[in-house]
Amino acid sequence: MDTPESLPETLRLERLELNLFRGTSPRGGGPRIFGGQVIAQSLLAAYETVEERVCHSLHCYFIRPGDPRIPIVFDVDRSRDGGTFTTRRVVAIQNGKQIFNLAASFQVVEDGFEHQTQMPDVPDPETLPDEMAERAKHAEKMPEEMRKWVMRPRPIEMRGVDGDPYFGDEARDPKSMVWIRAKAPIGDDAHMHQVILAYASDMNLLSTAMRPHKVHWDTPGMQSASLDHAMWFHKPSNFNDWHLYVQDSPSAAGGRGFILGSIYDRQGVLVASVAQEGLIRMRKG
Repeated sequence: MDTPESLPETLRLERLELNLFRGTSPRGGGPRIFGGQVIAQSLLAAYETVEERVCHSLHCYFIRPGDPRIPIVFDVDRSRDGGTFTTRRVVAIQNGKQIFNLAASFQVVEDGFEHQTQMPDVPDPETLPDEMAERAKHAEKMPEEMRKWVMRPRPIEMRGVDGDPYFGDEARDPKSMVWIRAKAPIGDDAHMHQVILAYASDMNLLSTAMRPHKVHWDTPGMQSASLDHAMWFHKPSNFNDWHLYVQDSPSAAGGRGFILGSIYDRQGVLVASVAQEGLIRMRKG
């Protein structure tokens, strides 16, 4: 049995200078860096320059595809340190060019008014099929190299509430619900749980936008990529436990799909909200 990838190790950064950090990508991934990885490492770099405050929101743009074969340099701009809020901007660089940038805001922990939407009533994750078993059904029909990539061990476990989250030849509503959690222990660092939740927040979103159109990432000619991503953290969470990721795509237009997400912990607490727009189009010719 394969040992699950430890995301605290994968995402670990080396400090090069006061505001400069370097990260690497795991071996055996795809041809480009997974968007959630660069989100998480950028947030982690920002946290290295912040004391005693918690990130409550981040907004980012994917500018160029990242090359997993070479390191990423993260340049942190200490934009503002206020009485309650701290702002950081992070630029991720490869080969002297920006591949990604992120703005994040951090806040002193405080109490205030509270309300939230209700978590949908769904089956427990233990009653649902394992993602890898579902994936294996489709992998049998793929070329060998693609099959190896699809069946590679992943650090995030997923169990779809309403069928396979990635595949499907029938038109479906642009909505998805999937249970997610980190496979390997994260530890006691609350910031790292938040960073790894940000890593997982980039999963399945564009697949949800594709559902009405009878396409998925493996459809011949299909081109997809995250363009921008925003996330708001409402409550702390333990991401070694299951979380329900509820996704809805209210619009697709101009070759782009727009998706909203809500992440609930096992107890029904809304811990984070997500918004993303991504490229979804068929190549011409």
